[in-house]
Amino acid sequence: MAATAFGTSEPFEPSELEAASVRYPRPSRLRAELSFEGAKMQRAAETLGLATVEDLLLHLPRDRREARAVAELVPGDSATVVVQVRSITSRSVRRRGMRPLVEATVADDSGAMKATFFNQPWLEQRYPVGTRLALHGKFEGRRGRRAGAEFRVQAHARTGDAVGGDATVAHYPATEGLTSTQILAMVRDHRAALRDVVEPLPSAVRARERLPARAAALAEAHFPGGSDSGLEVARRRLAFDELLLAQLTLMRRRLRRRSSTKAPVLGGERDLTARWLADMLPFSLTGDQSRALDAVDEDLRRAVPMQRLLMGEVGSGKTVVALYALLRAVEHGYQGAFMAPTETLAEQHFATIQRLMPGSVVPIGLLTGSTPGRRRADVLGKLSTGELPLIVGTHALIEDTVRFARLGVAVVDEQHRFGVRQRAALDAKGDLDPAHPQRPHVLHMTATPIPRTLALSNYGDLDQTLLQELPAGRRPIKTFVCSTGGERERAYDRIREELRAGRQAFVVCPLVEESEVLQARAATAEFERLRSGEFRDFEVVMVHGQLRPAAKQAAMAAFASGAADVLVATSVIEVGIDVPNATVMLVEDADRYGISQLHQLRGRIGRGSHDSICLLFGSKDSPRLRALANHTDGFVLAAIDLELRGEGELVGMRQHGEAQYRVAELPRDAELLERAHRYAEEVVAVDPELAEPEHALLADALVGAFGAEALAPIRA
Repeated sequence: MAATAFGTSEPFEPSELEAASVRYPRPSRLRAELSFEGAKMQRAAETLGLATVEDLLLHLPRDRREARAVAELVPGDSATVVVQVRSITSRSVRRRGMRPLVEATVADDSGAMKATFFNQPWLEQRYPVGTRLALHGKFEGRRGRRAGAEFRVQAHARTGDAVGGDATVAHYPATEGLTSTQILAMVRDHRAALRDVVEPLPSAVRARERLPARAAALAEAHFPGGSDSGLEVARRRLAFDELLLAQLTLMRRRLRRRSSTKAPVLGGERDLTARWLADMLPFSLTGDQSRALDAVDEDLRRAVPMQRLLMGEVGSGKTVVALYALLRAVEHGYQGAFMAPTETLAEQHFATIQRLMPGSVVPIGLLTGSTPGRRRADVLGKLSTGELPLIVGTHALIEDTVRFARLGVAVVDEQHRFGVRQRAALDAKGDLDPAHPQRPHVLHMTATPIPRTLALSNYGDLDQTLLQELPAGRRPIKTFVCSTGGERERAYDRIREELRAGRQAFVVCPLVEESEVLQARAATAEFERLRSGEFRDFEVVMVHGQLRPAAKQAAMAAFASGAADVLVATSVIEVGIDVPNATVMLVEDADRYGISQLHQLRGRIGRGSHDSICLLFGSKDSPRLRALANHTDGFVLAAIDLELRGEGELVGMRQHGEAQYRVAELPRDAELLERAHRYAEEVVAVDPELAEPEHALLADALVGAFGAEALAPIRA
């Protein structure tokens, strides 16, 4: 089709097309390295991740400062002004160690003032007469000066720019050695590079999603037109790009895994699992558990490795689902492995599985870093021959010396505590035949409820199952925040009432040893104090991560059996502990914990037929503690946690291997994430390799954000 003139159907003549001024972006220019003055500034730039022109353009201002007129300044004000240099000189300072002082006379339409700069002699050459500056500093207004030593350069533009007109000035994240002033000066120097910014989104998509061009969004972010709404529109466009690329990466990772690896098909009739569910499980399944078992069965009957995330409310019965998956492997002649992040948790899961399924039915072993040499050798030998069908352990399971005969299903508990490579190492334990590589089905578990926003953002490559329904008979837990000495005495009275009634109590302290810096009650000191003080008439035991395994097991066994009344512990007991007779959870220095961890600790009680209480000692002004006192639903608490802390600080973000967002903010951009997710689904459904012309620039952006691996072929 011939090119036509705008607004007409008249075609251009060849000579007209040849004479047309056409300019295409040259993205290679964005990869040009930045230059910095001195080693200190260079180190600061490295800290901020500023190496190339593109890095600089993507280093967005955090806010805008309102510009003031010179005539409006009052002594003592900290303000931003937009002015023009009238004169500038430098002179020596006699004080030892001080470099030359630079003084400039600057002015706007309302008046003039002096600006003073210490230790920056190069400014005399950088800011000649006529240069337009945006200054931020403290106005001292003494001895005829209108700015003092604390007044520092915020930005500059070139000679000849008009003074006035800027209502706001961009303010950048900075660090020692590289100020916001200097960053904005560099951005202005590289303003022309915005013409080389490539647009990765098809125009139809931008129109549908009502998004401005990427280059226009960057220009608005750095050089605001004065409208807050314009800045937000620009931010949302750049956030959409980030979210879209992350979603595409997760979806392509999922497709690549499904197409390139095989897993054993475990779709035969239920035999062992049917007998276990009917005759050995000491309770009936909840509706959520039954649905989870169906989802696991659906995964296991395919030759594609299961990659499912099981999220469960505290006490919802995730271990039952995990054991079912492991037994499905066993009844097909394969082995199952259950990996936990700590020895205490591994030991508790081992005990729970033995209670749920007698060891005479299926032999089960335990392997941790503390397993004695002779027993370890026996376990390793039986795993390698297939004689031991089930194993529970810690990181010890992924050591090179561990060999499985036929690993069919792996369960990874509290999976966010393991790094990507650790989980991959367990995954590779099922790959014993290079000619016919197989990977085990993997069930990831977490007792930390994850809001949909965060789950979509970070775990979009996993199928997800929720357990929210609690087993019948669970009693409610009342939570109180305690701050005063009187409240502490009443708390101890209430605990003694429970102990005299035959119940048990947890007391949790955040540290193992005393620390004046952290000012937290240590478990060891608190144990000694309580057993000779408030609970001297009761049996008190202690557990913490530094105890020898035998001592730890003895203490836990005493508490589980009811021989001990009070367990003083660190947070090693936050998951995996099941003592239905325990009705009190007291947490010292509770505001040192996050919401999810406190919810896990609270979940250790309320498991029996008696009402339970959770006592959180800390500030009543703490939003986290107030949330715990007002809510018992873990998913509600997770959403509050996301609001309070932001996605970058929540458990698992850095462990899971995802990039941290520069612009997108969750949960603020939850709706934007949903839109990016839908578009990513559309793209992957029709062009998973991003090979079509309309997706070529999107593919380039994906590689730029996540490296060449992000665009690795889906089908080998």
